[in-house]
Amino acid sequence: MRAFLEQIPAKLRPTILHFTTDMWEGYVNAIEEFIAAHMDITAKLVIDRFHVAQQYRDDFDDLRKQELKRMKKELPQETYAQDCQNTLWLLRKNYTHLDEEEKIRLRRLFVLSPQLHLAYTFREELTAIFNQAQTRSEGEHRLTSWIQKVQRSSLACYDGFIKTLRNHWNPILNYFVARVTSGFVEGLNNKIKVIKRRCYGIKKVSTLFQRIWLDLEGLERFFLSTP
Repeated sequence: MRAFLEQIPAKLRPTILHFTTDMWEGYVNAIEEFIAAHMDITAKLVIDRFHVAQQYRDDFDDLRKQELKRMKKELPQETYAQDCQNTLWLLRKNYTHLDEEEKIRLRRLFVLSPQLHLAYTFREELTAIFNQAQTRSEGEHRLTSWIQKVQRSSLACYDGFIKTLRNHWNPILNYFVARVTSGFVEGLNNKIKVIKRRCYGIKKVSTLFQRIWLDLEGLERFFLSTP
């Protein structure tokens, strides 16, 4: 990673505004060292918010599995089948995306599992913090308040995430400066993976790049629309 960064021409370094990455230490350390080594770089390191969300959602999902396993043992089979089964995607959705029937099902489930209800509420609050436009200091204040609320509760499922949050505190807070993410790069990587699976027999890198260019630009440049 450091070798790749050093290939950036010197005249382009001052034009870089942000480095956005996931939380893998190899990337984070390489970017921090690169910034420190070049005085002409004023860019900030930003931890991608969607990789942050993936971790706290995974923590919530671990609790969901534990609670459903517990309720399957403790509840009557009919109650479990009616109120607990087939709730995976219901719980993975954000509350604002649920219709009225789904909200009713969710409330029935939460009556049976207050811990799951509390964890879901904290998850939704955290997502709302990242969704709302606010300054870095406002984001820091709200994240600090969220951590304090979670730690005052009886939940332990977010302990690992809170540790990660503190370890990457400043790069995560830098998201609130300009709200940049790795979304474009992640989308481009997925598109390239699909192209590679679709184009069997490509042996030259130049041919692969031609195929990528056609997929990204071909429709706009070559498609003839009729009036």
